Amino acid sequence: MDRVYLDYNATTPLDPEVALTTRAVMDESYGNPSSLHWAGQRARTAIERARRQVATFLGCEPAEVVFTSGGTESNNAALTGAYFASRQQPPHLIVSSIEHPSVAKTVDFLERLGAQVSRVAVDRFGEVDPNEVRRAIRPNTALVSVMHANNEVGTIQPIAEIAAIAREHGVMMHSDAAQSIGKIPANVRALGVDLLTVAGHKMYAPQGIGALFIRNGVSIEPFMHGAAHEGGRRAGTENVLEIVALGAASELAGRTNADEIRQLRDHFWRRLQERFGDAVVLNGHPERRLPNTLNVSFRDQLGQEILSRMPEVAASTGSACHEGSYKLSPVLKVMSVSESVGLGAIRFSLGRNSTREEIEFVVDRLCRVVAHDRS
Repeated sequence: MDRVYLDYNATTPLDPEVALTTRAVMDESYGNPSSLHWAGQRARTAIERARRQVATFLGCEPAEVVFTSGGTESNNAALTGAYFASRQQPPHLIVSSIEHPSVAKTVDFLERLGAQVSRVAVDRFGEVDPNEVRRAIRPNTALVSVMHANNEVGTIQPIAEIAAIAREHGVMMHSDAAQSIGKIPANVRALGVDLLTVAGHKMYAPQGIGALFIRNGVSIEPFMHGAAHEGGRRAGTENVLEIVALGAASELAGRTNADEIRQLRDHFWRRLQERFGDAVVLNGHPERRLPNTLNVSFRDQLGQEILSRMPEVAASTGSACHEGSYKLSPVLKVMSVSESVGLGAIRFSLGRNSTREEIEFVVDRLCRVVAHDRS
């Protein structure tokens, strides 16, 4: 076995059927979607079909789907849009303490502009207490933003409960669902959110495409200014090729068998426990976490050093967006994980193509590498 890919939370491989769909668009839908002639209208038709596919997947209306360049843009658009559209002065924002950098750093930026910010703590499993959100709400609160599932440890947040609290106080609710989409149900009506982020490359579509659900009746300031693309909510000529790919990926999302992946992940964890005993620690909630995510720490080790000795295994020492540092992951830090445990963290994330043979191979390699480290 030359290579094993266990970094699906960082990005998923392009689905072959999605690739075929995009090739057809390259040949047939090359016009500018804003043009009224036949070439432009062919491209427009392809976009609107994709919009319907994404809307069906999310459980919303097509008009509530805005295409973006990915999760980072969607998160920026949601937060800055809510801030600049708020009638509350100064606007108050509530976020969890374990948000993805595209939320956390955007909030830092808005704070410099004058926003008031409350960062709600999490417990040792990385879970937000909805009552902490309730207590953080103020008369000038403009937005609550809590991720659906954490990208590092996989802990799933009680979004429906938090959204109900926000709605009770007349506060807008956003959730970054980039990591959960296609892995667990993310129906926007069931969750009760006003804004929801989608990232294509987490669900077997290409990198560079995403979407933002904006509930009908919700008004936010556009993040991109220019012409009236995407209903005036996101300026810029549409990326037809990748929009169509996201639509196709949304339609194929039901092919992911979450139960099979969860069983394989749990088998992986059992094998690590058998081989390492108390020397390996599970990070994240033992039950309420993404079915594909296994974040484990090897005590008194360096996760990056372990992975460097297994170049044939693609995994991560945390979030792939800020990898390469020996500092304790900010997520593990706020979960009160000690450095002796947290620095040895590795995130293994499984996907549609993962096999039991790959898991056994990785367990065997870990046994050799970690034993070498200890020597």
